[in-house]
Amino acid sequence: MDAYAGSSSIMENMVPLKDVAPAATNTVNTQFILLEKGSITQDGKETTCLALVADETASVHFQMWGSECKAFEPGDIIRLTDGIFSYHKNNLVLRGGKKGKAEKVGEFTMLFVETPNMSEIHWARDPDNPKKFLQEAVISPHSRIFPPSQ
Repeated sequence: MDAYAGSSSIMENMVPLKDVAPAATNTVNTQFILLEKGSITQDGKETTCLALVADETASVHFQMWGSECKAFEPGDIIRLTDGIFSYHKNNLVLRGGKKGKAEKVGEFTMLFVETPNMSEIHWARDPDNPKKFLQEAVISPHSRIFPPSQ
């Protein structure tokens, strides 16, 4: 029973992608489908891969690290626990970070939208709370890294 209770509390704390905002802490619990995956890059010892992921509310760029790059493929449904939405090399990305965990929980059957793309929004610090960010402007309605097919 404890395992069930734990998993249900994770599901209750799931945040839709449209509600993620840049932060310096690993607090994002969400679930999404991987739509497209970019090429795997090697920068020194760091292996990374950028992907376009989405749920029924929005899409976002998801940064994968190391073994995640080969573990996940388009169509995979991924649950991210204790993820972080922050800048990496001037790109705003959702990622597991050092404390987060991404795991495959299914494939192919999930409703999704590609707009808005939360990585394509310009964020500004909240003047009333410098630890929070507010949406300031839409840079592009869709991913500029993974443009929609014509």
